[in-house]
Amino acid sequence: MTPDFQRELIPRADALHLIGALNAMKDEALNAAQQWELLNEDGQVPAAPSYTALLQHATDAQDFSREVLRLTAAFARSAHHSTRVGSTVLKRLAMGAMSSQAVSHFAETAERALALPRSANVTDRHYLANRMVIDHASARAFLRRTSESLRDAAKELDDHLDFHRFFPTLSRTETPTPPPPRPSARHR
Repeated sequence: MTPDFQRELIPRADALHLIGALNAMKDEALNAAQQWELLNEDGQVPAAPSYTALLQHATDAQDFSREVLRLTAAFARSAHHSTRVGSTVLKRLAMGAMSSQAVSHFAETAERALALPRSANVTDRHYLANRMVIDHASARAFLRRTSESLRDAAKELDDHLDFHRFFPTLSRTETPTPPPPRPSARHR
């Protein structure tokens, strides 16, 4: 293999470690998007939505977003980001940073939850309830898109590992050395 080709390969251990982290984060984002609900069983905004629960959604989304950003920054600092597959993975991770936009939507949902019970006007209550539904749904959509981006980044790395199977790299210690010369029968 040429040295240029070897530089394009992300070491197997690094790729496997990153795939594991990406899959865990992907599942976390998808579970949050599916489990964090605003509407009650009837599909309506509760009369008094829990500000605490909605604020917890914002807090958990912020913690998650911080994890995604840290992983993205660590990968961007690595030498792997400059490879062909690394560049693609970095683009997917950057798209995954959309999770940070979920935080503001969850926070706005929580803010409106505080205002909803104090609103005396039916039109205002209806507007606030609709905005809550839209903001909460938007936040969950950002988490789903983040999950998809993380899934795609893991798939890129998994495909890269398949590429490793076709072109195994030999480290310098694994390079076969020629056997020592045999003693000649002519020496007597």
